[in-house]
Amino acid sequence: MLTQKAKYAIKALIFLAQNKGLVKTKDIAEKARIPKKFLESILLELKSHKLVASIQGAAGGYYLLEEPSGITLALIYRIFEGPIALVPCASMNFYQPCSDCEDEQSCQIRAAMIRVREQTLKVLESITIQQMVDGEDKQQA
Repeated sequence: MLTQKAKYAIKALIFLAQNKGLVKTKDIAEKARIPKKFLESILLELKSHKLVASIQGAAGGYYLLEEPSGITLALIYRIFEGPIALVPCASMNFYQPCSDCEDEQSCQIRAAMIRVREQTLKVLESITIQQMVDGEDKQQA
């Protein structure tokens, strides 16, 4: 399940993509309906991953560093949720063997979870912030 933090990060990125230029944290919080303190923490995390930047001061605000067409849901998911795989032994980037598995190669659970990971990753990588702004993500719904 997507955490509130990841959901708010997506909402903030959509808002920034819709409002080119500098956007004040207060405006994002009010218009995207995100608690301001929570938003500040999210924006700092997005900033540390070089997706957004900020300018301080009365005329400052946040802006996107990346094109919205280059920001996928897979990227946001990994930043805020971690691995896309449901079990560590099926993860591409966070692999860990299971302690209760005798033979990983013949494990039916691992095989099934790899299939789930592949399909989930395929979908998450196919949806960008720009598509969400344009409403293209609603085609599959």
